[in-house]
Amino acid sequence: MEEGKSITKDEELLNKLGYKQELNRSLSSFRNFCLCFTTMSLLSGLTPLYGTALMTGGPVVIIFGWIFVTIMTLTVALSMSEVCSSLPTSGGLYYWAASLSTKKWSPIAAYFTGMFNLIGQIAGTASVNFGLALIVVGTIAVGTEWSASPGATVGIYIAILFLQGLLNTFGTKAIGMMNVISLYWHLFGTLGIIISVLVCTRNSPASPKFVFTDFENHSGWSNNGFAVLLGLLQSQYSFTGYDSAAHMTEETKNAQRAGPISILTSIAMTSGLGLAYLLAITFSIQDLDGVINTKTGIPTAQIFLDALGKTGALIVLCVIIVAVFFCGNAGVTSNSRLIYALARDKALPFSGTLYRLNAKTQTPVIAAWAILFIAALLGLISLGSETAFVAITSVCTISLYITYGFPTLCLLLNRSQFTPGPFHLGRFSTINGIIALCWISLISVLFILPTEYPVEASNMNYSIVLFGAFWIIIAGYWVIRGRYVFKGPVRYVESSDATSALEGDDEPHGIKDISEKLNNDHSMGITGKIDQHDAEKVQLETNGDRE
Repeated sequence: MEEGKSITKDEELLNKLGYKQELNRSLSSFRNFCLCFTTMSLLSGLTPLYGTALMTGGPVVIIFGWIFVTIMTLTVALSMSEVCSSLPTSGGLYYWAASLSTKKWSPIAAYFTGMFNLIGQIAGTASVNFGLALIVVGTIAVGTEWSASPGATVGIYIAILFLQGLLNTFGTKAIGMMNVISLYWHLFGTLGIIISVLVCTRNSPASPKFVFTDFENHSGWSNNGFAVLLGLLQSQYSFTGYDSAAHMTEETKNAQRAGPISILTSIAMTSGLGLAYLLAITFSIQDLDGVINTKTGIPTAQIFLDALGKTGALIVLCVIIVAVFFCGNAGVTSNSRLIYALARDKALPFSGTLYRLNAKTQTPVIAAWAILFIAALLGLISLGSETAFVAITSVCTISLYITYGFPTLCLLLNRSQFTPGPFHLGRFSTINGIIALCWISLISVLFILPTEYPVEASNMNYSIVLFGAFWIIIAGYWVIRGRYVFKGPVRYVESSDATSALEGDDEPHGIKDISEKLNNDHSMGITGKIDQHDAEKVQLETNGDRE
């Protein structure tokens, strides 16, 4: 830090958490929210998976399941927001796990939390963009009756990833503006779809009895209760990605408040708009069997076609395509910040390269392309299979929610180590955390189960295979190399090195106590300041990139 240069409250807190301000902190609270809401993108989750829910529970589970999942998701998000308010860093969940674990378990807790968060993020990028490719194929089928080969679907998928890579080479302000546009596109686009299908439906809408009471079980499972649980998966997948607000906090002003507000506001808006969207398209169903067995491959595309005709359906689907693309692009932005944070702490192979920032934009461009490369490999492995899409979707949800739950578990076990930020739950924190962990445990099991019976190679849920492969890679790297080079989040700045611009009572909540904990080897397992050789090496690499 240059001598005499004052720093903001956000930079002061970041220093006391052990890091220098290197990313460009230019995002407002509103733009952080825009990115979080875009990453969740209700159109990305509900549109491609609506048919799955329709066959495993039907309208009654789709509507009331959405409400139930919203409530349970809020318990997870409240716990996450509480920790985010105290520890706003790009590392997010893995830094929180380290901070709230004992010294002995801090490195391993941080490593596995961070790596599974990364897997969830990569699978999320793959599933969103694979779903987008399927929607594009379905849209073309509506307009031309063309049937895409698996190779063509994968080709579209790769092209989408490449375009998002190009967009993520822009600076933080430009990306922030894209997310503002995305917010309004999602908001007015979703409202436009809702109004269109309700007002312009060519035939009579479905009856309220059908929408609110009809139960369907086309899964092959004889146990209707199990089918109901499977029907919740569509809703739960739609409530992923809100940790993106935490990963952007090092680029957000007033981060201790902006992070929690973005998380909770995004969930609230997604919940309200999502319910309206589900009600609208369910009321628009003209022929249930025709929707389930549609030749377009996307049941929602068939609903729009039946309700609005070819031209209307194409317009609606194009609105959805743009929205889902925005979602995928925002996901890449958030994911690249996680890779940057993990590489900064030497948790990844090739950390020195992945940690580098673009000299002009001060953004982790290399990390963004790394995310897209791995996502492309997942697409190539899938060969355009919808079964593979379901597996990738499941891996995304399982991995993310496991990492959402781990800091909550650490908080319950080691509450004495936690210093609340401006947002906290007080005495309700413990019971909320217990409910959140119970819900995470349930959905983690549900997402690895097959959604159809009898189980065959064509409908098997391969998420357990994919998840197991990732587990072997992660655990193997930890045993061979990770445990020797990764000792938990690295302190690049000591508290005494920070030049505070704060005076009196203006200091953010928890900073003093957090600083004391970070300097106390017995209270946290975060490693001390890196040795001089490594510090100089990292500094030279960073400076070299910016010159």
